[in-house]
Parts: sequence; C-alpha cells; structure tokens
Amino acid sequence: MITNKKERLTNQKKIILEYLKNTKTHPSAKEVYRQVKKKLPQVSLGTVYRILYQLKEKGEIKEILTGVNHFDGNPTPHSHFICQKCKKIFDVFEEVSVLKNKKLKVGEIKDYQVIFYGVCKKCKK
Repeated sequence: MITNKKERLTNQKKIILEYLKNTKTHPSAKEVYRQVKKKLPQVSLGTVYRILYQLKEKGEIKEILTGVNHFDGNPTPHSHFICQKCKKIFDVFEEVSVLKNKKLKVGEIKDYQVIFYGVCKKCKK
C-alpha cells in the first residue's frame, strides 16, 4: 500500500511538471491545481503546493516571487517582465549586465531573480 502511494505521488509530480514544462504562461499554484485536477480529480491543493515546492527545491522549476507566487517550468536563468495592466508575466532572456561574468565583489552568483515591471506591447496599444 505504501508503494502505491509513492507511485501515485510520482505520477502527480510527473503531471504537474509536464503541465509546467508545456505552458508558456506562469501559473499560480491555484492555476496549476485547476489544470492538474482535470487529469487527477483526486489531487488536493495542498499536494500541489507540496509538489511545487519540492520541484523548486530540486531546481526543476522556478518560483516567481510576486504578491501571488507563480511558477515557471523553465529553470534556466532568465528574468521576467510583469505587465502592470494585464498582470501577464513574460520571460526575458536578455542578460542583465551585472550578470555577464556571474561574479561580484561579494561572491559568485549561482542563481538570480530579476523582475521588470511595465506595460506590455498589447496593453500599450
């Protein structure tokens, strides 16, 4: 019975990770829960939160720290742009100048989170 529980958890992690890797949006935990629940009706919101933070700790996803935390299935180093009108989050792959050599006077950069705020092209029209 414990084995089945472990297998079910592995299946839940797989489906959550698959969803995040295949979406270009940056969903909140509640959005992930709503989507995953379509495939796994028995999954709880608490389980989704626990798995999201486990995946984050393993470096498989990123958490975007905003008022409502969002998750990104692309763990490679990059920044984000948040539109202040529509609240959509965009990936920004241009390198921030201080990060070019990944070393600062205080130490070596292992990871970073840069968030730009503004109005996206669509909202600006």
